[in-house]
This record gives sequence, structure tokens and C-alpha cells, in this order.
Amino acid sequence: MTSPSSAALTPNQQTSERTRWIQLAFGVVCMVATANIQYAWTLFVPEIQQTYGWPRAQIQVAFTLFVLVQTWLAPVEGYFIDKFGPRLMVAFGALFIGAAWIINSQATTLAGFYFGAAVGGIGVGSIYATCINNALKWFPDRRGLAVGLTAGGYGAGSAATILPIAAMIESSGFQDTFFFFGVLQGSIAFVAAWFLRSPRAQETRASHKLAQATRDYTLKEAMSTKLFWLMFMMFILVVTGGMMAVAQLGVIAKDLGVKDFKVDLHFFVMAALPLALMLDRIMNGISRPLFGWISDHIGREKTMVIAFTLEGIGIIALGYFGSNPYAFLILSAVVFLAWGEVYSLFSALAGDAFGTKHIGKIYGVLYTAKGIGALFVPIGNLMMEATGTWSTVLYTVACMDLTAAFLAVVVLRPVLASHVAASKSLFAKESAAGGAPVSA
Repeated sequence: MTSPSSAALTPNQQTSERTRWIQLAFGVVCMVATANIQYAWTLFVPEIQQTYGWPRAQIQVAFTLFVLVQTWLAPVEGYFIDKFGPRLMVAFGALFIGAAWIINSQATTLAGFYFGAAVGGIGVGSIYATCINNALKWFPDRRGLAVGLTAGGYGAGSAATILPIAAMIESSGFQDTFFFFGVLQGSIAFVAAWFLRSPRAQETRASHKLAQATRDYTLKEAMSTKLFWLMFMMFILVVTGGMMAVAQLGVIAKDLGVKDFKVDLHFFVMAALPLALMLDRIMNGISRPLFGWISDHIGREKTMVIAFTLEGIGIIALGYFGSNPYAFLILSAVVFLAWGEVYSLFSALAGDAFGTKHIGKIYGVLYTAKGIGALFVPIGNLMMEATGTWSTVLYTVACMDLTAAFLAVVVLRPVLASHVAASKSLFAKESAAGGAPVSA
């Protein structure tokens, strides 16, 4: 029977249902506007190298620096998210992402590109952390889907602009391209920022399908659990291969001899690399809400086994068959499909396990795993130069993916179950001690 109090909440629930999807939409817009700083970088590297003659590995240090700043400042950004809310944080990040590409447009030294990368890392980190944090708070009952759609905006956000950026680089040069898209992207994110807000307590509802902790953990409490460090290690294992593919896909295509191959699909003809980049962004974007939605129904750990295994097999196949342009297209898309979900699964699992009151700080620390994975990007170049083939690099990261899949089914599942049980027990004791009603 429906109680009077619950009946009275129905209009608010209907209003919040519309409101939270609107909030999610603005978060996605911000992520789309931010995506090119990471995902379009591979288009600029060959042009920068041709213009200035710097070694590839030195140019790619900028990408590594960008990721390190973006990820390792996430805990600090999480603190400011909790303090100032989503609007100011995203507006701040928008100014920085615009400034980053404007700096790149004027840079004539490696130090200049490194500085632009650092500025971009601050901007992207602020926007990314805030939008993911907001999605986790608005959708406790659909965290996988909500975070997947938000992260999907970042993963697929550059799909529509890959071809315009590539065309403008060819026609106007990479400097003008940096400037134009820097202003455009920063402006879009800045405007969208002012529509964001955090949910009120009555605007959220818990999931009835998944095991979720009933108490909010502080950062210190979360970091004292086995679950946190297991998630952190698995995050590093999986994110490394995808990071390497994101930064090096253009270089890998060139070294495999497929970069300029004209793919004839009867209704249009396109070079293999731009087509692969466009398909990869689409697949990357699809994977995040897709696997997030799946995880809302079958559980995070089961979904991880499926996705991580698929990625490992895809990377092995890319190393073996990648010199065929059609295989390169298909397999690179498979790799991105299986990798993109990492950002929806780990963030959703963090919310399930540790609550959302301090999730900005907690996921901020977890997200630094991406920065550790970025350290392997220039190492990948060195491994390739030492062995003369990308296969060595690809097989290495594939083993890391398959190891993460093994850990998900053998270790993560029982550790998560134990953690949730302990959380409910602790919450019951704390509630009883405080005179509040015990809730499970």
C-alpha cells in the first residue's frame, strides 16, 4: 500500500526525473566540447613533427603531461567540486580548455606545447571530474548508464569533428586549427556550465538490482579498504592499452603502412586513418553507455570480465592482422569498443561501494590510474624502436587486459560482496548508536 507521504512525493519524483535527464544532457554537452583535446591530438603529431623536426617521442611527452595533469589533480578537483559545486568548476575548466589550444596555436618550442598540455589537463580534468561526479549523484539507480552516457560524450565527442579538424589542418595548417577549435570548444562548455547543479536529497533513489553500500565513506575510509586498491590496480591494467591506442593510433597506422590507404566503401572513399579515427570515436562512445547499462542489470564485475576479455583479444588480433587496412579498421574499432567502458564501470562501482557524499575525492584518487597508464605511452615508442614492431607493445598490453578480466571474476566479486556486507553492518551500528532508524 502506498503511504500518504510517498504519494505526496510523486510530483517531486516526476519533476526530478525530467530534471536529472536535463542535467545529464548538459553534462554530456560539456564532455563533447572537451573531447578533442585528448582524442584529436593524434592528428596534430605528424604535422608538428614535419614542421619542427622533433622526434616523435619528445612530442608525445606533451600528451603524457596532459594526462598526468588531468588525472593526478583529480583528487584536488574533487575537493573543489564538493566545495563550489558543478557550475563554477565546469566554467573554470572551459576557460582552460580554450586557452590550451590557443597556446598550442602559438607554440614554436616543445616547452610551449608542454605548457599547453598542462593547461589543457587542468581544464579537462575539472570538467570531466565534475560531470562524472554529477551523474553519479543524480542517478544512483542507473549509475552505469548515466556515467556511461556522460563518459560517452567524452569518448565519442570528437567523432563529428575529426574530419573537419583533419580537413582544416590540411587546408589552413595546424596552428589555425588549434586556435579556431580552442575558441569554439571553450565557448560551448562555458555556456553549458551555468545550467548544471547538484541534486537535492529527495531527487535521488537507490538501485534495487545491485549490491550497494548503505553508508558514505570518506576518502580515508575508502583508501583503507582492500576493494579500493584492487579497483585501482585493475584500472591501471586496463587503461594502459587504451591510452596507448589513443595517443599512438596515427603512428601505428603509419608504421603498419595503412595510414594513407584509400578505403573504397562504394558510396564513398576515405583514407584508412581518418576513417578509423571516426569509427573508433563512435565505438568508444557507444561502449560507455552500453556496458554501463549492461552492468546496471548483471553487475559491474561480470561486465568487466566480458569487456576486458574482448579488449585483450582485440589487441592481440590488431597486432597480428593490423597491416591489412580493413582488418586495421575493424580491430581498432573493437579495441575502442571494449576499452571505453572502463570509465563508466569503475566510476559506477566506486559510487556503489563508497556512496556519493565524498565521491568526487574518492573517484578522483581512483582516476589517477589513468595518469599512471599514460606513463607507458612514450615507453611504447621506445619498445617499438627496440623491437622493430608494434606487436610487442600490443601483446604486452593485451596480457594486462586479460589479467584484469581474471581478477574481476576471481578476486573482485568476493571482495565486493564482503565489502557491501561490512558496509551495511557498519551503517546499522552507526545508525543505532546515533538513535536513527537502522536501514539495510
